[in-house]
Amino acid sequence: MPNVRAFALRLLAVAAIVTGSLAFVAAPAQADPGPGSPLPSADPFYSYDGPLDGIAPGTVLRSRPMNFRTPDVNTPITGNQVLYRTTDQQGRGAVTVATVLRPLVPGPTKIVSYQMAYDALGSQCDPSYTLSGGSTNLIAFGEQNLIAGYLAAGYTVVAPDYEGEELEWTIGRQSGYAMLDGIRATEAFLDAPSSTPVGLVGYSGGSVPTQWGAEVAPQYSPELNIVGAAAGGLPVDLAHNLPYVSGSKQWAGVIPALVVAYQRTYDLDTSTFLSPYGQQVTQQVSSECIVNFASKYPTLTDASMVKAPYTSLLDVPEVVAAIDDNIMGSQGTPRTPLLLGVGKANALGDTIMITDDVVGLAHEYCGRGVDVTYSQFNGLTHAEAFAPFEAQGLQFLTERFAGLPTRSNCATIPPGNSLAPTPIP
Repeated sequence: MPNVRAFALRLLAVAAIVTGSLAFVAAPAQADPGPGSPLPSADPFYSYDGPLDGIAPGTVLRSRPMNFRTPDVNTPITGNQVLYRTTDQQGRGAVTVATVLRPLVPGPTKIVSYQMAYDALGSQCDPSYTLSGGSTNLIAFGEQNLIAGYLAAGYTVVAPDYEGEELEWTIGRQSGYAMLDGIRATEAFLDAPSSTPVGLVGYSGGSVPTQWGAEVAPQYSPELNIVGAAAGGLPVDLAHNLPYVSGSKQWAGVIPALVVAYQRTYDLDTSTFLSPYGQQVTQQVSSECIVNFASKYPTLTDASMVKAPYTSLLDVPEVVAAIDDNIMGSQGTPRTPLLLGVGKANALGDTIMITDDVVGLAHEYCGRGVDVTYSQFNGLTHAEAFAPFEAQGLQFLTERFAGLPTRSNCATIPPGNSLAPTPIP
């Protein structure tokens, strides 16, 4: 993804100028955590053993200072990590961490919840860890510099570890709850009222909490003043994505990673349907970030993951039920304006996401009265559409914070694909 690095480097240069040599100045004394600190999975800060039933979602349980940096680069920006109560996919109490960052030149508080595409099965990928310099990778590097751009523009930024303690990737309601409770925790930590304007943005894996958060917010967190949500490169219905990436040189590695996520979330007994090869690759990816597994298995197919009598993961009832539980648009209707964007590199999609799935989601929301702006990046792959989407997302949120009219194009959005669940085999 060299285009992502080039874009990130350009943004870093802009942010450095605006914030006063952001990237290469001598930083204040390094606060914990940082380079050399333990992984979140081994760090007591991330664990909470007390009862959660009587604690309201979004309650801050503990906090500590951090320095916004990479493993190699200090910045003058400091922030805080907050451990807070949230809710898991089954409606039970859970905890996770968010990183709260204030701009160097603060003004009236306007919060951007930036959902990083950390697409992780291992805690070294957690945003709270990468944003404090514990580790980095190509995707984290690019998005950290986008966050620097929002800070340079004067926004307060919260970046939640929305996959939770168990790193449950692509799980919809849970990701949305974690993001919304991260906003609640940020407002409580900063002593900001619930009327504080909030914008949501996320691409690819980050689109999951962004879209789901907008969808469940009217019921789950109606007090939040969400002024807009920008979600790009969305996995609307993974039953459509699985055959699309089967055998893909770039993306086949996401197939075993999804199995790991579903195993963790839904307690699947994978021994009943995985082939020996499927068991091997799920174990290999079970503690990695997406940059380490997506293209690692260029000949992997959906069929090679399962054993007889199954010919596909979509033949397995438990897997189909898990996928159906995470179809976007199935749990509620957003009440905030949306920007939905996706690339289209070939007849089906952007090489991993299905373009007409995103069209179908936009069309469905329009039919429910949601103010939707749909943007399609023709000729661009998933990686290539990242930069133009992020530019549009920044413009979209800037206009929402300013109270400007939206640019809804609902009247021209075709039906796209159905959001109907896949029948259970």
